Formats: sequence, structure tokens, C-alpha cells
Amino acid sequence: MIKRDELIKIGQFNKPHGIHGELSMTFTDDVFDRVDAPYFVCEMEGIFVPFFIDEYRFRSENGALVKLDHISSEEQAKIFTNKEVFFPKKLVPEDEEQDTGSDYYIGFTIIDKNLGEIGKIKEIDDSTANILFVVKYKREEILIPASDEYVCEIDDVEKVILMDIPEGLIDL
Repeated sequence: MIKRDELIKIGQFNKPHGIHGELSMTFTDDVFDRVDAPYFVCEMEGIFVPFFIDEYRFRSENGALVKLDHISSEEQAKIFTNKEVFFPKKLVPEDEEQDTGSDYYIGFTIIDKNLGEIGKIKEIDDSTANILFVVKYKREEILIPASDEYVCEIDDVEKVILMDIPEGLIDL
């Protein structure tokens, strides 16, 4: 079984292109240029599933058209619309792994499902076992746990982290 921490997000499928199952894809990481891999991984119904690449062609610096094995119609390709695309870390040489250290998220905007935009991450407090986002909210600095439990989605392109922060946590 493939786990999230074994993967690097490298982009997103946008929508089908044409009627033969091709997909438009936007890259957020150039690892695909540097490392040859036979498959991408997408989350399907809560499970990370590998999809083998039949062929692809670049359309721009960060865009491509991708044809996956066994996807041969527009209808079949539609299930991939807006799906995040991942790449297995094990296929990336250690010296080339994407920088996802704690400083990577500085500048990302945190949006809570209920409260809306909270603010931008000013710094990361990783001095304890629990990593905290330091965010300016209503003229005060607040600390938000960077827990997988609260993070719903990370958009590396728009630099947004969608969270479901427990009620009252921001008011502490």
C-alpha cells in the first residue's frame, strides 16, 4: 500500500484533452524532467493508486498532455479532473528530493474551512515535537499546529493550505 509520506506532489491533472483519454496536466515540481518514472500516483477514494504512463508531451514549461495506460476515452479521463498528481520519493535520488523543509511553507496562506482566510505563515516553530505555524491574525501572532489531522489540502501552486481548525483553537 502506498502511503502519503512516500510521495512528492508534482502537479495536478486539469481536464481531459480531446476524446482519446489524454489529460492536461500542470507541473509544480520538475522532478519528472529529471527522473524517468513509469507511473504517477493519484489518490482515488482515499487510496493512493499508481497509474502507468502510456505517453506524454510537454506543451509549456510547466504543462503537458498525458496519456495513461487503459484510459482511452474522454469519459474515462474525466475521473482525473483536478486530481493531485504525486511521484514516488523512492525513484528520486536523495540529493534531488524536493525541498519540503519547514521553511518551505513560509508565505503560504492558511484558510480555515469555517472561518475563511486566517493569514500568511510568517515563520515555522519547530522547536518542539509539535510543529506550529506562526500566523498574524487580527493584529496578533497566533500558533496553529501543523498537524495532518487539521490540514485538509495543500496547494503548492497557489501557496494555500486549507485547514479544518478545531473551534476555539485560534482564540487561545
